[in-house]
Amino acid sequence: MKTTLSPVSHSLRRLLAAVLLGVSLAALSGCIAVAAGAGASAVAYVRGELETNLNYDYNKVVDSARSSIKELEFARVSENKDALKAVLVARTALDKKVEITITNSGKKLTNIKIRVGLFGDEALSMSILDKIKSGI
Repeated sequence: MKTTLSPVSHSLRRLLAAVLLGVSLAALSGCIAVAAGAGASAVAYVRGELETNLNYDYNKVVDSARSSIKELEFARVSENKDALKAVLVARTALDKKVEITITNSGKKLTNIKIRVGLFGDEALSMSILDKIKSGI
């Protein structure tokens, strides 16, 4: 007697295979940490870089990032800004490079990426992001 799979179980197998493949790729692609707060946008820390979207005006986020660098007493290295993107580079007291990239994603929507050092520092990146958010 021959057993045949119903179309539903065949689809379920495909879905399971796709999920397992996705999980495997995510595990192999590096460190991934995602956190979300109530009413807040998601914060992702991937391959040494913290990234999130903020529901604030682009210029306000840039101003707050500048103030945060000053308040955290980082040495300002450079700043490049136009109407769509800003890149702020600073150095910590331990001479770690801090690069903050802010992108204008639309009215009251701003993307921000923070990288500390070559390999990243999640705790310091989160502290910088918290400082920027508190200054807006």
